[in-house]
Order: sequence, then structure tokens, then C-alpha cells
Amino acid sequence: MAALLIGLGALLITLFLVFPFGLSWWQDVLLFVRGAVPVVLFFVGIVSCFIGIADLKDRRDAKREEAEEKVLSEADSKDEE
Repeated sequence: MAALLIGLGALLITLFLVFPFGLSWWQDVLLFVRGAVPVVLFFVGIVSCFIGIADLKDRRDAKREEAEEKVLSEADSKDEE
């Protein structure tokens, strides 16, 4: 309940700061967003590249394991004959 009240209070304060009936900081908020978007996109790109590289490595390792399992299962089937 306290978190809900704090959240509503924060929203009301934000509205007061941003909209023209309050302190009218809308232009400052837009300036901040315009400056933050390229920085955020840069970090999202870096993280995405790391995730992509890790995914490629995982796929390569999975294929290697499947090939090893196939070789082992073929060897086991030959031993049973």
C-alpha cells in the first residue's frame, strides 16, 4: 500500500513539474531525452552484440555435443552387434 501511495505521489509531482500549469520543465525533459537516447542505444547495441556472440558460441557447442553423441551412439550400436 505504501508503494502505491509513493508511486502516485511521484506521478503527481512529475505532472506538476512537466506540464504548463506547474513549473513547465517539459523542454528540459525533452532535452534530457534527446541526449539520453543515443547513449542508451549505444549500450543496448553493445549488450546485444555480447548476447549474439554468446548465442553463436552456444549453438556451436550444441552442434559439437550432438555430433559427439551421434558418434557415441553409433559406436554403442556397433558394439551391441
